Amino acid sequence: MEQLQERKPKIFYRRLDTILSKIGRTKSDKKYFVNILSALRQEFGKDLKIKKSYVFEGRGNEYVLIHSVNAGRKINIKQVIPFDSPSIIRVLKKKRVIFSKPEDLNEFGLKKGISIAVTTVHNPVRRWIFVFELDKDWVYEELMLFLRAMRTALNYRLFSDMVGGDLERAEQIQSSLLPNYEPNYEGYLISGKSIPAEIVGGDFFEYFKFDKNDFGFAIGDASGHGLPAALLVRDVVIGLRMGLERNMRLVYTLKKLNQVIQQSTYSTNFVSLFIGEIEQGGHLFYSNAGHPPPFVVDGDKIFDLEATGITLGFLPSIELRRSYFRLNPGSVLVAYSDGIIERQKREEEMYGIERLKRLVKRNKEKTPAEIIDLIFKSVFEYGKNRQWEDDATVVVIKRTDDDTEKDE
Repeated sequence: MEQLQERKPKIFYRRLDTILSKIGRTKSDKKYFVNILSALRQEFGKDLKIKKSYVFEGRGNEYVLIHSVNAGRKINIKQVIPFDSPSIIRVLKKKRVIFSKPEDLNEFGLKKGISIAVTTVHNPVRRWIFVFELDKDWVYEELMLFLRAMRTALNYRLFSDMVGGDLERAEQIQSSLLPNYEPNYEGYLISGKSIPAEIVGGDFFEYFKFDKNDFGFAIGDASGHGLPAALLVRDVVIGLRMGLERNMRLVYTLKKLNQVIQQSTYSTNFVSLFIGEIEQGGHLFYSNAGHPPPFVVDGDKIFDLEATGITLGFLPSIELRRSYFRLNPGSVLVAYSDGIIERQKREEEMYGIERLKRLVKRNKEKTPAEIIDLIFKSVFEYGKNRQWEDDATVVVIKRTDDDTEKDE
């Protein structure tokens, strides 16, 4: 776990996401699995200690070896494995398993002293098993993250190839989930805007009304782009609405969402999420699950609302906490996604958080809608007016007066 934390899971996933995007572009032919496994091994073989790769296809009551990568002429693994073998049953149940015990390895025809990582891949009518033979010093958490991301991307691609995609319908669904209004909460001005890099995207924001004086908002960023990310957005937004409407605790709702994401089959698997509840008197209670820290401009000072937990979806069980900040009258809260601060003018020269903070501080007297327009104009021009490479989202909340004094 320590090594995974040192490498920063989100950065690790982005690197993985780049190579997995080839899954969506690679021609789906007889060599499809071989091409994908070769690319994955070339990119991650050294880091993840992957020596050899095998693909088994489900046929009748058994799995049959159909592809191997870097296995050489002499293949030591069994070429046929029964469906009802204990190791296969375990893989089908757990989806991702690492075997090291001799009795498990024997079912694959492998000798003791070897470790293998195994995962399932499927479309609605066919099923495959991927086996990765490992070298020494592999890291459990990194391998499980790799298997999960690879499995999800392949499942979605195979599903799409079979049933086809309806992006226009997906766009309509996603548009219906995002607010198309500026909410009217006494003592506050609020505005939000999101631009997807593709027809549909993985960024989202939402508002919540709790009672006369209390309200909430959320902003999130699902890994990847396009339809897989949009599918997760749908699940997260609906989950938030259901959880918060039932007056569930903030942290409890996020932990339940983490379980939903873990069970995802065809959508992407990771989402950063900031959610805040604003009570009378400017009292902001929030949880930040790995999202870029929103900031508050209060006069000449700027405060960051740092992460209070890991990004949702990385681990089956996560630890999250609530934190607190008071919004004073006149203060401006800005929440944003990576697509804003990571927009590049040229290679490795990003827009950056400090440039964004300076822009907001100079224009803190303007309305949230005006601030958002200035942000998108500045960031878009910084990228030489090129098409957005990543989904971009901003929510701005400005406390206009002291609601405490009014109610007293």
